[in-house]
Amino acid sequence: METSLVFFSHLNMCESKEKTFFKLMHCTGKEETSKEVKIRAKDKRNRLSRLLQKAELHEEAHSSSTGPLAKETSVSPEEAMKWGESFDKLLSHRDGLDAFTKFLKTEFSEENIEFWIACEDFKKNKEPQQIILKAKAIYEKFIQNDAPQEVNLDFHTKEIITKGMDHPTLQSFDAAQSRVYQLMEQDSYTRFLKSDIYLNLIEGRPKRPTNLRRRSRSFTYNEFQDVKSDVAIWL
Repeated sequence: METSLVFFSHLNMCESKEKTFFKLMHCTGKEETSKEVKIRAKDKRNRLSRLLQKAELHEEAHSSSTGPLAKETSVSPEEAMKWGESFDKLLSHRDGLDAFTKFLKTEFSEENIEFWIACEDFKKNKEPQQIILKAKAIYEKFIQNDAPQEVNLDFHTKEIITKGMDHPTLQSFDAAQSRVYQLMEQDSYTRFLKSDIYLNLIEGRPKRPTNLRRRSRSFTYNEFQDVKSDVAIWL
C-alpha cells in the first residue's frame, strides 16, 4: 500500500513539473510578445517623429518663402519691373536676388542659386590656402555624389571638377556655374516672372501666400493610417 502511495506521489510530482514547465514557457512567450510589441511601438514612434519633423520643415520653408517681402524691402514696382528685362538684372540687384531665392525655396531648388552665389564668392579669393579650402567645401556641398545640396550637372562636367580638386583654381567651377546659370535662366526665371512673389511686387500689392509647386513625399495617407492605428500602444 505504501508502494502505491509513493508511486502516485511520484506521478503527481511529474505532473506538477510539467505544469510548471508549461507555465514557464507560456510566460516566456508572453514576455517575448510584450517585447515585440514594445519594439514595434518604439519603431512607430520614431517613424511618426520623423514624419512630423519633415512636415515642420516644409511648413518652415513655406512660411519663410511667403513672408511679407514688400515690408522687408523698399523695392518699388518700377524697380521690380527692371528685373523682368533680363536674368542678369535680377541677380545683380540685392532685393531681386532675395526674391528669386525665396521663389526657388517654394520649388525646393534653392541649391542652384546658393551654388551660384558660392561660386561668385569663391572667385574673390586670393590666398592659395583659402582657394583650396573653399573649393573643397563647395565640392562637398554641391558637386560630389549624394552631396547635401547636390546640383544637377552632367557626368562630364562633374568628372572634370572631381579630377581638378587635387589642385583647384579660381576657374574650377566655371563650367558648372555656367550650366546652373543657364538652367535657372531658361527654367526657373521664366516661372518666377509669373509667380505671385514677383507679380505682387510689380503691382505693389501685399504678398499673398504662395502655393508650393513641388510636393515632397514625406508620407502617404496609408502610412499615416498605419501609424495612427498604433497610437494606443504608446499612450
